[in-house]
Amino acid sequence: MVVLVVATASDPASIGPAAAFLAMPGWSPGPPIPEGMESFTNGDVRLLKHERSIIAEDDLDNRWQAATGEAVTEVIFLSKHTAVSNRPALTVHPIGVPHLREDETPPQGGRPGWAALPNPRIGPWLRLMQKIAVDQGLVPEFEITLEATHHGPVTNTPTMFVEIGSTEEYWCRQDAAQAIALVLWKGLGLDEGNTVGSWQGNSEKVLLGIGGGHYAPRHMDIVIKDGIWVGHLLSGYSLPMEVSPQGNGKSYSDVGGMWKHSIKVSYDATKAAFPGGQVIAHLDQNQQ
Repeated sequence: MVVLVVATASDPASIGPAAAFLAMPGWSPGPPIPEGMESFTNGDVRLLKHERSIIAEDDLDNRWQAATGEAVTEVIFLSKHTAVSNRPALTVHPIGVPHLREDETPPQGGRPGWAALPNPRIGPWLRLMQKIAVDQGLVPEFEITLEATHHGPVTNTPTMFVEIGSTEEYWCRQDAAQAIALVLWKGLGLDEGNTVGSWQGNSEKVLLGIGGGHYAPRHMDIVIKDGIWVGHLLSGYSLPMEVSPQGNGKSYSDVGGMWKHSIKVSYDATKAAFPGGQVIAHLDQNQQ
């Protein structure tokens, strides 16, 4: 049973943290895998490097097991983040495109109507990332934030993205890469400490965020202040609603669209990722 950390050489915000992570003690060459990929091992952690687009690499967890015989318990992708604001940021988020219809093509990977199992580490690692960024002097220059559920690739085990934003200047920043590497090092317990964010199934509350903007500030406020676990985060654009011509939009029966499906599959995925947990909906009507 191994944790799979995935990086791509085509992305400076992915390969930079991976290189900083590999510079830490304890690594050795990993098991043989298909041509064009390279792997490294450290305890029960496996780092996989390739040269293709991360969001297009579906089923890496299953493919890893098929190639090595090792079952994957979770996947952590390292990637760049882009934003119109161009603001420097360190982000974490779950993945999926649950709001898309079957006849729609996901613009950034995934499968229409699908939501990955959210990695239970998302909430604890957001708090860890915030602490490390402050200790490393990245705050207030860098914003530390959650993002809403979005994009692919398709996975079959609990998954999260850890990203550096938001322009090439920051994707290549060594101090940001080092901060991400420290989150991985400490979060996965490779510093000989305890892992951060391992779910124990002890009936704790798990937030399912519904509504709000892409950066989920109101959901994040709860996560930071209350130390709650994090499942899927569905921003307003992931809740498409369509009022039927015969209806007036004043009752749920009048409102069609993918919003119900989006909530259901995201709830089901969150419930499955946190067995024994209490999934609670946190609503944010602000779309900004």
